[in-house]
Amino acid sequence: MKNPEKQYGTLKEFYPYYLSEHQNPTSRTLHFIGTALLFFILGAAIYLSNYYLLIAIPFVGYGFAWVGHFFFEKNKPATFQYPFYSLASDFLLFFDLATGKERFRPRKG
Repeated sequence: MKNPEKQYGTLKEFYPYYLSEHQNPTSRTLHFIGTALLFFILGAAIYLSNYYLLIAIPFVGYGFAWVGHFFFEKNKPATFQYPFYSLASDFLLFFDLATGKERFRPRKG
């Protein structure tokens, strides 16, 4: 599944690779928390009409995810090679975890 040299033509092709790079339960939890906080900050910025809060979004979203990669997955975030597919996949994983389609502790194999 892991093939960093492959060029992906669609998000549907990319997502299995993305999932293969997110197998550590702590990393998945950190991704989930970072994305949840991103939505919270976005909502707070809109509700409070304080758009300066939006500056925090990339730091919160990427901060939690990158800690997961560097310290738990021990791999390089897909963001560096596939920024748009990776961002979309972050949201897909968040909603898949929230709905139970994906697990925080993925099955082996």
